[in-house]
Amino acid sequence: MPNKYFLTGDYSKHAERSTTRAKMRLLHLLCLLCLAACEASRARDWAHHGAPMFADLTPREMKAIRAYFHGIAEFRLTDASNVALKKNSILMMELQVPKKNEALRALDRGQAKPPRQARVIIQFANQTKPNITEFIVGPLPSPKSHEVKKFKGDRPIPFESRPMTSVEYSHLNRTIGKLTSKARNLLLETTGGFLLTNCSDRCLAFIDIAPRGLASGERRSWIMLVKFVEGYYIHPTGFEILLNHKDLNPDKWAIEKVWYNSMYFDSVEDLVEKYESGAVEKISPSDDDDDLYSTYIPRGHSNTPTDIHGPKLVEPQGRRYFIDGNFVEYAGWSFAYRVRSSAGLQVFDVRFNDERIAYEISLQEAIAFYAGDTPAAMQTKYIDAGWGMGTLSYELAAGIDCPEIATFVDLYHYFDTDKPVRYRNALCIFEMTTAVPLRRHFNAFKGGYNFYGGLDSTVLVLRTTSTVYNYDYIWDFIFYQNGVMEVKVSATGFIHATFFTSNGLQYGRKVYNHVLGNLHTHLINYKVDLDIAGRENSFQSLNLKYVNFTNPWSPKNFIVQSKLDWTEHKTERSAAFRYGKKFPRYVHFYNPNEKNKLGHQKGYRIQLNSHGDSVLPRGWQEENSITWSRYPLAVTRHKDSEATSTSIYNQNDPWKPVVVFEDYIRNNENIVNQDLVAWVTVGFLHVPHAEDIPNTATPGNAVGFFLRPFNFFDEDPSVASRSTVIVRPGPDGKPKVQRWTPEVVGHCVTDKAFFYNGTYAGV
Repeated sequence: MPNKYFLTGDYSKHAERSTTRAKMRLLHLLCLLCLAACEASRARDWAHHGAPMFADLTPREMKAIRAYFHGIAEFRLTDASNVALKKNSILMMELQVPKKNEALRALDRGQAKPPRQARVIIQFANQTKPNITEFIVGPLPSPKSHEVKKFKGDRPIPFESRPMTSVEYSHLNRTIGKLTSKARNLLLETTGGFLLTNCSDRCLAFIDIAPRGLASGERRSWIMLVKFVEGYYIHPTGFEILLNHKDLNPDKWAIEKVWYNSMYFDSVEDLVEKYESGAVEKISPSDDDDDLYSTYIPRGHSNTPTDIHGPKLVEPQGRRYFIDGNFVEYAGWSFAYRVRSSAGLQVFDVRFNDERIAYEISLQEAIAFYAGDTPAAMQTKYIDAGWGMGTLSYELAAGIDCPEIATFVDLYHYFDTDKPVRYRNALCIFEMTTAVPLRRHFNAFKGGYNFYGGLDSTVLVLRTTSTVYNYDYIWDFIFYQNGVMEVKVSATGFIHATFFTSNGLQYGRKVYNHVLGNLHTHLINYKVDLDIAGRENSFQSLNLKYVNFTNPWSPKNFIVQSKLDWTEHKTERSAAFRYGKKFPRYVHFYNPNEKNKLGHQKGYRIQLNSHGDSVLPRGWQEENSITWSRYPLAVTRHKDSEATSTSIYNQNDPWKPVVVFEDYIRNNENIVNQDLVAWVTVGFLHVPHAEDIPNTATPGNAVGFFLRPFNFFDEDPSVASRSTVIVRPGPDGKPKVQRWTPEVVGHCVTDKAFFYNGTYAGV
């Protein structure tokens, strides 16, 4: 008996010590949870605090910048709207993003944000040697100083490379009307009564082609005359002129060449003389030339009921995302956005569950390079940043461009203007269902089932558009619940068409009478500055290779199967993948110093959705301005001096470009355990066809890429979603539904509770 009491007392002390240890462990766990919560809260607060660093210039800032530069007497600035070409004026201003190190001090430590600055482009045309100069000015909103912005290698900006302005276009319009006046009768007969001047409702317009010349320092544009009707881009007349408009005095502009119905002439007078003498085959308008085939007005038989609307998106209990200025949060995601005037949509400080995935993901450039039989078609190589692609973001239509439930945001730009221009509802943000489950499984078992499980897939979409002349690009950044981000562009709008010639069939397809749809390739370039679990990242690619070995359980036979074949890329040149060569199955960015709980290095991979290819041979003339287009993917070390892959000057002087992407990889730097940037190029070939009338539709014309976690998490992070539904058969055979959201979705969707039977049987 004493023994028993002795054991009981000893056990009591042991139990007391165990309880104390358990309490200490629990207290320690609670402390860790509290610290984690505090860290998460602090990370979120710092991200929110830092987002305004990336916000576009406000109208107040723009006006202050204009006043500052107009106050510098020696600049002798005048209004951009002044009709003179020989003047000094502001062309563009946009935010100058802070250096990455400075921005991260605010984002990762909560320190003060660096002073806001702007990039300002001024045309100095009223001087002996005209030039384009870029300035960095600040601090905003009350600028006090400025400095000249330099380009890599101190490359100068050729004055002739400047973008076109509304004033130059007005002179172009007047000059073309004056210089082609002698062809009045020819134009009347050719077009069925259309003229450039004194034309009432049967007017001609023009489309100007870029690049403007054949060598650096030129400013000569091929001009196509078209019928000024709805969708005039696909109403060519067969009349094209080459106009030299380099001189700052428009009275000195001259037509250097004329093309009419497959023949070249040295002047309008030369053409008219031969036309009237019968030496030129005349273009005869056909009976249906007045058919407005480019209109959106419905025609033909429709099988869709017109007395009811189609499906619409709803938010049964309200919005599930948060917006404060340019800061957005959704389902674990957070980011800051802007729309850069020169190029377009960007996001910064992209985080999931408070961990940064990318510092910057931004649109850089969009090009469309054409081929054809007419001189305008041969010359067409559009490099869209040169047209101020970011400023061409016009109003979005609720219910068409974005769902009615979207949050619409106004944008402000200062490009070829004297005051900030407001673009109403030019950006939208919305959550939508993809109508495909994020995951699901039906577990069939013995004529019945064990369970059904599913999670609906909803995403947040950040969208804007760019209408660059004839084409409309729809830019989407899409955020999924499982840590995946999609970057997508959808192309629509009108094709760039030229006058039909029989030889033109080598370069396109006839889409209407006298109309050739010219073949072209679209390429889009993005900058993806990944910070996977920190800035020190490495890069590898994956292919598969076959292995052949003796079957271990049947030695007389062999097994042939695939195995992983990883390649570590240690230098920039080795990580620049050329078009025309096999692209790896996986491309993987990872942090060598951070692992998930399974021991894998935390990473993300880029998955391309693209049919792009090169548009010109390497080093051929204009190709030097788009050297990024050589690579579907190139990886470089981050440098603030390598902020963009292109410039707005590359369009009008592609022969001596100010920014040459190839320079970024020429020094072939080490990329192991470094701050890395991926430059991603996607695109597609478009051979126009009958169904491009009235214009190009989006299905099949969308390309982009995914950022997909690859061992970044310990498991799929969307398991945290409370939108999951699980159904199991109950003891009575009736389905038992388990869910974590309201049982009834809402009257605007359905007033019935979720029901699932799950049985299947013979009948």
